[in-house]
Amino acid sequence: MTPQTHPLLEMRGIVKRFGAGVLANDHIDFVVVQGEVHALLGENGAGKSTLMQILYGMYQRDAGDIYVDGLPVDISSVSQAVAHGIGMVHQEFMLVEPFNVLENVVLGQGRVALAPARARLLALSAEFGLDVSPDVRVEDLTIGQRQRVEILKLLFRGARLLVLDEPTAVLTPTEVNGLFEVLRKLVARGCSVVIVTHKLQEIRALADRVTVLRQGRVVAAGLCVDETDEATMARAMVGRDVLLTVDLPPMARGEAVLEVRDLCVASGQGIALVNGVSLDVRAGEVLAIAGVDGNGQSPFAEAVMGLRPAQGRVSVCGQRVDELSPGARRGAGMGYLPADRRGVGRVMELSLEANGLLGQQGEFTRARYWLSARRVAAHAEQLIQRFKVRASSAQQLAGSLSGGNLQKLLLGREFSRQPRFLLLEQPTRGLDVGAIESVWGEILEQRKAGAAILLISAELEEVFNLADRIAVMYQGRIMGVLDRASATMELVGQMMGGQDVLGTVAEQTP
Repeated sequence: MTPQTHPLLEMRGIVKRFGAGVLANDHIDFVVVQGEVHALLGENGAGKSTLMQILYGMYQRDAGDIYVDGLPVDISSVSQAVAHGIGMVHQEFMLVEPFNVLENVVLGQGRVALAPARARLLALSAEFGLDVSPDVRVEDLTIGQRQRVEILKLLFRGARLLVLDEPTAVLTPTEVNGLFEVLRKLVARGCSVVIVTHKLQEIRALADRVTVLRQGRVVAAGLCVDETDEATMARAMVGRDVLLTVDLPPMARGEAVLEVRDLCVASGQGIALVNGVSLDVRAGEVLAIAGVDGNGQSPFAEAVMGLRPAQGRVSVCGQRVDELSPGARRGAGMGYLPADRRGVGRVMELSLEANGLLGQQGEFTRARYWLSARRVAAHAEQLIQRFKVRASSAQQLAGSLSGGNLQKLLLGREFSRQPRFLLLEQPTRGLDVGAIESVWGEILEQRKAGAAILLISAELEEVFNLADRIAVMYQGRIMGVLDRASATMELVGQMMGGQDVLGTVAEQTP
């Protein structure tokens, strides 16, 4: 690990309030030294993103001071942050897909001579092992390569402190290893890196120090990663011991609840997004689909739920549902948690109470026409308490919740229906370890109750903890289906990258 040198960044006594009742950052001190990887941990709503957005000029602090190289600085805009050598890679990449790499890197830089810029970009790519051609269009790059373009953008603009928000959320294991190699080269050349992540094992593999926030305050400052462990970090995050793995009790699988045969989905331009997928999910089992985001998982899920036109057959408990509306499919016993928790499955302008009953309003009516206010309120309070949704009240607007708390609300709504089939897309994305532990427990309770669960997740740790069987999707096809006992991280990772290691691409039906 990198020995400590002088502080590159000091944030002292940072305070940020939103309205009268929300204190997001409560006098936070945060120090990053030159040439280190510093991890920032905390529960959902602990204040991590707010702190980093203050550093990057996206929010304005209410109190506190920021120092770069020991000198006080004013950062009231992104351009000022960049001028001080600070750059940030967001979870959702800020790239123009039809442009090539060079055009994306120089975008917003004013008048730039392209030939010298191209030469500099090639030099940076070679120096840091980023291995991206300036002439390739972004739309033709993999997710991992696009992330490298984002890092190149920051280096091209002179960033010495790079903030990466959940940098491995959409990468294959091989791409994660490649990213770590790049970050190690950055710190070896004097840059500093802050990673905001929930993946404790990755902190152990990469970070030098870790700072933990809880409820807007620092509860552990600059811990040396070599001198701590995952259990200690998790305990600091949530204030209690956390179970980081689960035991999957054996269960006798029942009859097939979901049957999908030869499902094909095309884009509006006729491009194949899902190509002849066949799967069965049985009562009392979790079938996980592993894969890097963007390989057809969401179009497949939307087609199964009737949200996207498709060809093929979808049956639930022996009943064809492929001609039914999404509402009718839910009535047939299907539950769904979408990957896009803000764009699908909720109404941001409505309260938590109203969002908690969407899709099941008929169960809360009296005299067949009027909603029972008492039952609706009781249901909302039960969801908030059971799934630990942090909210001021059930009347709070869904749009004001953090992403993690919105996810917990939607999960609670679907689980409370006790459907025969559950389709869960990225159920723990953006959740802290305490919330993940709770969600995993709820999923296993649904399995124990006999539900058939189709889990779509890019998190291999989640897949290996919960799945009875693992299917791997690549470019809209199923590369193979593995029993959990015979699956390994290496094998699944190879399949996620498109390697036909099983020779079973044509034999998809279990």
